[in-house]
Amino acid sequence: MRLIESRATLYLTYTALVILLVITLFPIALLVINSLKPAAEIVQNPLAWPDVYRWDNFTRAWQDARFGRTMLNSALLSVSTIVLVCTTGSLTAYVLARRKVKSWKIVTFYLLGTTTAPIQLFLFPLYFGFAKLGLINNVFAVSLNYTALYSPFAVMLLRTYFLAVPRELEEAALIDGASNWQVFTRVMLPIVSPGILTVALIIGLYSWNEFLIATTFLQKADNMTAIVSFFLLSGQYTTDWGEIMAAALIIVLPIVILFILLQRRFIEGMAGGSVKG
Repeated sequence: MRLIESRATLYLTYTALVILLVITLFPIALLVINSLKPAAEIVQNPLAWPDVYRWDNFTRAWQDARFGRTMLNSALLSVSTIVLVCTTGSLTAYVLARRKVKSWKIVTFYLLGTTTAPIQLFLFPLYFGFAKLGLINNVFAVSLNYTALYSPFAVMLLRTYFLAVPRELEEAALIDGASNWQVFTRVMLPIVSPGILTVALIIGLYSWNEFLIATTFLQKADNMTAIVSFFLLSGQYTTDWGEIMAAALIIVLPIVILFILLQRRFIEGMAGGSVKG
């Protein structure tokens, strides 16, 4: 009886997973199919298989969106944001995890408040401040905005990893003559590296896909990010949907490949971060 119940449970689990897999992959499959079709076929039936394969959709999308330049800008922006957020976030999280902060509830409220506060509240003062400093169309300056926006999330997540590390490891390193900086860099960081990788992937994804700040602070064509140049592909009166689909696939592909390569570490990092809060 138990064997029958376990098999039934297993079948139900696999059935649910297959259904979820189909639901998840269907939009991606639809994107791939429509990226190979002319615009007229997409409008006529977006679910149909292409009658004519339009591989030139990708070349036109690459040229019209200037992806050679804009994707480089997106990569530079994402990498600089990841470096800044992981550096400042890990240092802050370590201090909050290992030092007794009397006003920790206030700090928690502040971090949660800044995480949920919409960026639109700060957009105008930020823009005028950056304009005064001559930092408009500066990729590194935009990465500072992203760092301020994403750091509270990174601190809250990384703090859980540092809390999960036994204090005895630090005490043993201090007894052996290591300085506090050496304890942090040589003992703590290697242990919490899955958490840092998780934060890096999430922050990189956010930075790659962010639109509002990028289109506000990066206005010149040579400074635009890939997501902004993708938005500009849609015309006011007519839109080449085949080119749009091909451009969307080009933007999504690097993120998908990166996640596939690092998915095991990412899942381990997310699971490790939920051990202790």
